[in-house]
Amino acid sequence: MKPTAPMKPMAPTKRPSPALVRLRAARKRAAKKRGVALVMVIGAITVLTVFLVELQEDTSASLAAAISDRDSLRAEFAAKSAVNLSRLLIASEPAVRQRVQPLFQMMGRNPPQIPVWAFADQVLGAFNGEAGSAAFAQLTGIDAAAAKNTGLGDLSFDVRIVDEDSKLNLNGPSEGTTIAQDRFGAGFLGLTAPVQYNPLFEEADADGQFSDRTTTCSAISDWTDLDENQYACNPLAQGPTGEGSEDSFYESRGLPYRRKNAPYDSLEELRLVRGVSDDFWSTFVEPDSTDPDSRIMTVWGQSRINVNTANALTLVAVVCANAPEATMCTDPVQLESFVMVVTLLRSAAPGVPLFTSPKGFVTALEGKGPMGPLLTSLGIEPVVFRSKKEVRRQISTDSKVFSVYADGVVKGYKRETRVRVHAVVDFRSAAELGAEAVGAANSLGSGSTGAGATEEGSTEAEEESAGPPSDEEMMAAIASDPAGTMVYYRIE
Repeated sequence: MKPTAPMKPMAPTKRPSPALVRLRAARKRAAKKRGVALVMVIGAITVLTVFLVELQEDTSASLAAAISDRDSLRAEFAAKSAVNLSRLLIASEPAVRQRVQPLFQMMGRNPPQIPVWAFADQVLGAFNGEAGSAAFAQLTGIDAAAAKNTGLGDLSFDVRIVDEDSKLNLNGPSEGTTIAQDRFGAGFLGLTAPVQYNPLFEEADADGQFSDRTTTCSAISDWTDLDENQYACNPLAQGPTGEGSEDSFYESRGLPYRRKNAPYDSLEELRLVRGVSDDFWSTFVEPDSTDPDSRIMTVWGQSRINVNTANALTLVAVVCANAPEATMCTDPVQLESFVMVVTLLRSAAPGVPLFTSPKGFVTALEGKGPMGPLLTSLGIEPVVFRSKKEVRRQISTDSKVFSVYADGVVKGYKRETRVRVHAVVDFRSAAELGAEAVGAANSLGSGSTGAGATEEGSTEAEEESAGPPSDEEMMAAIASDPAGTMVYYRIE
C-alpha cells in the first residue's frame, strides 16, 4: 500500500477584535434603518400637502362665499333702485297725459290714462347697465353715457311693472257687501263660463272631491268674506237667494286649517282653497309662471277692472259676467276670434289705450261708436248686455295699484347673480307730482316751528296751531306720497 501523506496542521483562527465586532453590528443596524429618513420626509410632505389643499379649499370657499354675498347685496340694491325708479315713472303719468291732451282734444275726447309702465325697461334704461342705456338711446335718441350720475356700471336690472287693476280681484268679497260678492261671482263665472273649461269642473279633484264652477266660486268667496254664511254664487238671480252656513269641508277632509274669513295676503294662499287644483291654477290664475303679465287673478288692486290693460281672457270674463248669452261665451271659435282680435289691436298700437272710458268699452262691444264697426268687421259679433250701467260699474280705464318685479343682475366669471324684489305699490291716495304736493309738504313742515317761533304777520289762530303735526296729519302726509304707498314687499 502506498503510504498517505501526513495532514498539515490547521492554522489557528483569528478572532475579530471587539471594536470590529461593534463596528459590524453598527453597520448591520444602520443597514436595517436605511430609508427611514426618506419615509419621514415623504410623510411630512404628504401631511403638508393635505394641509395646504385643505387650507386652499377653505380659503377658496370663503372667498367664493364672500363674493357671492357681495354680488347678492349689490344685486339687491340694484333691484331696489329699479323699484324706486318704477314708482317715479308711474307717478309721472299725469304729466305725460297732460302732454298728449291736445292730441286727444283734436279728436273730441279726453285723454285716458297712458300706460307708461309698459315701457319701463326702455324709459329707465338711462339708469341701467350698458344694454339699458342702448335701449334708452334707441327710444329717445339721447346718449345716456354722456350724462352724470346715471347708469350702474357692471350692474343691471330687469324690471316688469304689472297693472294689478287689470285682473280679477279675489279680495272683492271681503268688502262685506252683497254687491261686492255678486260682482266677484259674476266675474268668476264669466271667466270660467266657456264650454271648453267643462272638463276642468267635471272631473274629481286630487282628494276625490267634485267642485263645479259654483262650488269653487263659493269656496273662494267664503275664504275671504267676513261672515259665516255660505255664498250661493248666483249673481244673475232676480230675487234673493238662500244662504246657509258655511260647511265644514276643510275639517272633514282632515286639513289642519279652516276658512280664513279675512282677505287674502298673497296669491299663493289661494292654493289652500277648495277646488283650486294645479290645473285650475295654470288655467285661470297664472298660465305662465315666467310672465307676470299673464296672471288673470290678483289679491291686490281695486274692485274695478281696467279694460285698457286687462288681457283678452279677463275682458271675456267681463262680457260673460254681464251677457252670458253672448256668442263668445258659448262658441269656442268666437272666443278664439275675440282673443286674437284684441291681441292684434294691441300689438298694432302698443301703449295706446283702446277705450277712453267705461262707456266707450260698452259701446264698442255693442258694435257702435268708433271701435264698434271695426270689431264687427273683424268677425266679433255685437254683445247685448243685461245692464249697461252695471258693466260700467265693474270696469274703469284708470289703474292705481301696481306690482313691480325687479331683478338685480350682477355678472361674474361663468356665473350670474340675480335677486328679485316684488313690490306692490298703491297710488290711490298719492298726490300728483308738482307744486300741489310741494305745497302740502311745506304746510305740514311749517307746523314744526313750535310755540313762540311764529313769523311776523301770523294770526293768533295760526300761533295757537303752531307745533308738531298731529298723527292724522302725519298719516295723511305719508298716504299722499307721490310715489305711492308700499302694501307688499318681498325679496326672493
